[in-house]
Amino acid sequence: MPKAIEQISGLTVGHAALGLRSGVAGTVRHQVHDGDTINVRAVGNLGIRFLGADAPEISFQLPGETKFTGLSDRRWEEFLSDPFAEDLPPFDPPLTEGLLNHLRARVGPGAAMNHYHLATAAEDALEQEVLADLTALGQSEENFQFYLVFANEVTDRYGRLLCFVNRYQPSEPRPDSYNERLLKAAKVSPYFIWPNIDPFLRKKAKYVIPPHTASDVANRAPKLGPAREWIRDARRVGTGIFDAGDFLRLEPFEVRFLARRQPPDRWVIDLSKNDNTLVKPQEYHTVANAEDRLFIPEEYVPLFVEKGWQRQA
Repeated sequence: MPKAIEQISGLTVGHAALGLRSGVAGTVRHQVHDGDTINVRAVGNLGIRFLGADAPEISFQLPGETKFTGLSDRRWEEFLSDPFAEDLPPFDPPLTEGLLNHLRARVGPGAAMNHYHLATAAEDALEQEVLADLTALGQSEENFQFYLVFANEVTDRYGRLLCFVNRYQPSEPRPDSYNERLLKAAKVSPYFIWPNIDPFLRKKAKYVIPPHTASDVANRAPKLGPAREWIRDARRVGTGIFDAGDFLRLEPFEVRFLARRQPPDRWVIDLSKNDNTLVKPQEYHTVANAEDRLFIPEEYVPLFVEKGWQRQA
């Protein structure tokens, strides 16, 4: 069965059927609301991409391939031992010397298995959180429901829903979202991409942080501030992806762009500073800590420039 929303030949497409009425498929008469609205239900599963979090990759596409291969595969070990080998496809555009030096210090023998071990740890942690919620609510896998909170963009280019995910519990306050729980346990890296940072940063859609205020705004934000502090705490005590014995060598997005042979293209605001600089995409590593990086997609950069931000020279 196809996914309810998926990407086919570069297009994001969906599959739906007539909506339910009293638990069964309604008639055309029931489900057509007016001349431009119809009630439907999704046909197929929906993928969800957790906002604010970037988990190590269990599997991904090796250079030049379309199928996904587990990072435990020996070919990933070969690739991440030297992802700059001359027989590999070139990067388009080329990587800067600074980014090359940053990555060369992190790739090498064992990089693939390091990533895979931490990926399975994150997968196990999420499974345990969901199972614990089933137990807490006294529900089965059949009747358990998720509660989704969306930010700005509802889907990504793969058709996955972009949201904060929790257990559905209308009768009393819910615990932290799974996104936050995994960040608190340092099983995933923080990955804040504007404008999809609500409810970490509760502002209107496409709210542009005023220049010279980013650190103040981030520190005051009731969700974003604690999330960043959790990561700093985990780094200090060496837990999760910061465990000195098996720390995460490559950020998940670094594995992805190395395999795609496409350098990062999002600009970066340093949340540890109150400046007005948009850091170049290939200079993201100069913002040393992942929790201090707010990524700005290229298409939104003009909005920030209009408000007084300046692109790094």
